[in-house]
Amino acid sequence: MSTEHSSPTLDDVARAAKVSRSTASRAVNGGERVSPEAQAAVDDAVARLGYAPNRAARSLVTRRTDSIALVVPEPDARILTDPFLAGVLRGVSEGLTGTDLQLVLLLARPGEKPGHIARYLRSGHVDGVIVASHHKEDRIEEELISSGLPAVFVGRPFDTQTLRFVDVDNAAGGAVATRRLVERGCRHVATITGPLDMTAALDRFDAWQGTLTEAGLATDAVAHGDFTVAGGAVAMEKLLVEHPDVDGVFAASDLMATGALQVLRERGLRVPDDVALVGFDALGSERTTPRLTTVLQPVVEMVSAATSTLLDMVGGVPTPTEPQIFVPRLVEGQSA
Repeated sequence: MSTEHSSPTLDDVARAAKVSRSTASRAVNGGERVSPEAQAAVDDAVARLGYAPNRAARSLVTRRTDSIALVVPEPDARILTDPFLAGVLRGVSEGLTGTDLQLVLLLARPGEKPGHIARYLRSGHVDGVIVASHHKEDRIEEELISSGLPAVFVGRPFDTQTLRFVDVDNAAGGAVATRRLVERGCRHVATITGPLDMTAALDRFDAWQGTLTEAGLATDAVAHGDFTVAGGAVAMEKLLVEHPDVDGVFAASDLMATGALQVLRERGLRVPDDVALVGFDALGSERTTPRLTTVLQPVVEMVSAATSTLLDMVGGVPTPTEPQIFVPRLVEGQSA
């Protein structure tokens, strides 16, 4: 049988490099105990023959999977509709450009028990993890700590002593947003919070409360949302029923602010004349009418920093343990 068109084998590489098969295997798959001369000879043979190493064999030698997981403990519909999550996915994918690493996207399924994703990660399927939009009950944090797997969170985890993370200063951003409403002259400022089992939502809520307290204003107008347009609309309806004199609203995400804006328009309330509105994220806020006043969350920079840190960790490069915190700023619109 003719082998003229068959792919080169590891034995072919070993013969061409004049080394043993085991030395060729270690050199090709990134193992140790290979002299510089042998490594150079094998590299030359691989290039001349066009040899493609077997990924499974390489994994046995290096104990690497060449895969990075992006964990988003949210239903798949969220990553398709939430510009923050879409930006995270795009940013991680771009951050892996130029590497041999594959991206594995792990999403929560409806009705899935907590711990399912964590068990997958613990089973050695990936070399490292980036986590975004995690909730306290997901059990991701404790599982990653016990596994020792390199991990970086986009957004502050609850355990800040052990886990690496990048984040925007959510407390400063919430204060900036609320101050804008107070300085505008609003006297009954409401908030639509995100899920309070997430640190970003907690920090933004606490900042709203603290800023109003400092200004001597009431903090009774609170409605809880879920970082979605629909959730923002429901929360705005609730606020208008329970606090009809509300004249300012800080929505903890632009999506919720968009839902609130729709309800205000349907009720015949003018924004910002009757009710001023500030969001958070600056992701697509220019598409609303009026254009949303919001707080910038620099997602691209945050995800780039997280991916770079994770690649260093996976590669064994010493990395700082201090969190990387980005400074928010107000993005001017016409809603406040």
